[in-house]
Amino acid sequence: MTDADLSAAREALPSEWKRAFDWVERELGGRITRFERQARWRPAWFLDLERNGETVPLYWRGDRGEADHGVYPLDHEYRVLQVLEAHDIPVPHPYGFCEEPRGMLLARAPGRANLATAESEAERDSVQDHYMELLARMHQIDLAAFEAIGLERPKTEEQLGLGDFDSWEKAYRGFKCRPEPWIEFAIRWIRRNVPKGRDQPSFLTCDAGQFLFESGRVTCVLDLELAYLGDPAADLAGMRCRDLSEPLGSLARAVSRYEEFSGQSIDRRVIDYHSVRFGLCTPMVCAHLVTNPSADVSFAQYLAWYLVYGRCPLEIIAELEGVEIPSPELPDASPSRYTPAHDYVLASLKEDEPDARSYEMDQTLRAAQYARRADLYGRELEAQDLDEAEKILGQRPANAAECDAALEAFVLDAEPVRDAELVRYFTRHILRQEFLLGPAARELEGVHFQPISG
Repeated sequence: MTDADLSAAREALPSEWKRAFDWVERELGGRITRFERQARWRPAWFLDLERNGETVPLYWRGDRGEADHGVYPLDHEYRVLQVLEAHDIPVPHPYGFCEEPRGMLLARAPGRANLATAESEAERDSVQDHYMELLARMHQIDLAAFEAIGLERPKTEEQLGLGDFDSWEKAYRGFKCRPEPWIEFAIRWIRRNVPKGRDQPSFLTCDAGQFLFESGRVTCVLDLELAYLGDPAADLAGMRCRDLSEPLGSLARAVSRYEEFSGQSIDRRVIDYHSVRFGLCTPMVCAHLVTNPSADVSFAQYLAWYLVYGRCPLEIIAELEGVEIPSPELPDASPSRYTPAHDYVLASLKEDEPDARSYEMDQTLRAAQYARRADLYGRELEAQDLDEAEKILGQRPANAAECDAALEAFVLDAEPVRDAELVRYFTRHILRQEFLLGPAARELEGVHFQPISG
């Protein structure tokens, strides 16, 4: 790109990014010679800065905007990165934090994400070993270093078990705009089943399993925006959640390797508990975004997170409670008078030409795919939900909205003896909804939590 082309492209940017790039050049002293917006749901940029005859690769990580979960501010992650770097953990070097527009400027590390792209099983195992060693090292850092930047040490068994769950529930309740009976059921189960006998807190990455790698080694630990102090078993559960969208290899093997590196034995049922607790945080903060989505939200992606990260914790609850979940019967397609309109939209979006689609167009396509399947199958699946709800409520609700309201009221008064029928109903309900989402769920279609016992 010539200097003239670069200037023209920069001039065409929205004013907030002009300000951001000006800040980068002032902060580091140099000139941006390349910029590329990362195609994802949050604002992020790859930047090249020319300084003293050298090119400095940078990454701008911005605020979530309308998708903000309201639990941790962006500067929380910035401070955590500073502590981890000081303790020789390979993280992106934090160059600076910009207040307007809010974002942090990081070194762009070498390597690639997603262990599914490893060149061999041997490389996958090697990277996994290195990450588990790093995780054990992070868990052994003196908590005083994190307390100094504002992280709070849990003081009771319940605080250790729940971790930051209160903050996630507070955010969920602040945004809540419709009945969410299965979320309310899972919240009550989580609060009733806090693990006993745990008393050793550590620093937690929380959303564990995110890193770059090359040549069999981790080059950089990523995405520490949710870090807090809690039970180290929670990070192993975090890896289980991450594995749903970015396969991490055998997690039974990973847990065993962690135990070797840390010298600590971890009760698998405690990991199960934290898989439920942390898994539920995703649908709690996605619920309002799939109820009242804005044009800036990738609707199908958030719906996939809402459903899959709800169903997988329910499956763990069912397993722990000894409840079998029969698969729901899935209906044949039943076209309506509106089906031709859905077909027209999909054809207009060029469903069969993925390389020609922009990120925004692809998000629209996914929503259109979901709407078409809802038109073809939704009426029959809703009828199945209402039929099964009648067995719990004693009468058949008139529609889905009435059903959700009645079930939420039931859940809030239900005794634990009703858990089996409720977890069975809610899991089958979500499986039906996932069927409607179908291929639009992309990497999350049909996934399940990995077993963690060898």
